[in-house]
Amino acid sequence: MTDRTASIIAYWDAAAVTFDDEPDHGLRADSTRAAWTRLLHTLMPTTADVLDIGCGTGSMSLLLAEAGHRATGVDLAPRMVQQARTKFEAAGLDGRFLVGDAMMPPTGEQQFDVVLSRHLLWTLPDPEAALRDWVKRLRPGGRLVLVEGRWHQAGQSGAPYVDGAESLPWNGGIGAEDLTEAVRPLVAAVRIEPLSSDPDLWGGPVDDERYALIADL
Repeated sequence: MTDRTASIIAYWDAAAVTFDDEPDHGLRADSTRAAWTRLLHTLMPTTADVLDIGCGTGSMSLLLAEAGHRATGVDLAPRMVQQARTKFEAAGLDGRFLVGDAMMPPTGEQQFDVVLSRHLLWTLPDPEAALRDWVKRLRPGGRLVLVEGRWHQAGQSGAPYVDGAESLPWNGGIGAEDLTEAVRPLVAAVRIEPLSSDPDLWGGPVDDERYALIADL
């Protein structure tokens, strides 16, 4: 493990303590939880095997499981993964959570109906390589769902991210047009669903760019 990887793990392990305090992370408000439930319903095929990359504390995976999908979550931070497992245990739901690198999720040769990632690409040293890897994990006819945007403040709760973050290719997020350009050569079809105008998703109004990219093989 490199010193930088260790720093990233330490950052997100520390963030795990208060991660769910953010409205769109913990989904504790009924309106926020309902908004994400509705959105996922429109984005997911029926009864899918879903790989949730950068799953954090498992909030998205939990909504998927509640809707009847089979969720596998991967996160680099062990404390995030432990919180996700605890949520599922408390809910009496089945889910699999693995500690691992989003660039190469530790799921072996398994393929999925959907690969989902939310607010993750900005943290990756080579996001385009990650996208190529994720598409290969999809079954024929599978779907890639990326909930992304460009934010005024990267990191968790305004805390500065690890040293060197300014050199990350997509530090601060990536706009829909640029992400579409990166994904289009890998898939058969791609579309964008704007999300900035729905305050329930974020726990209040936002004035930056947020969207879902939906790509089908």
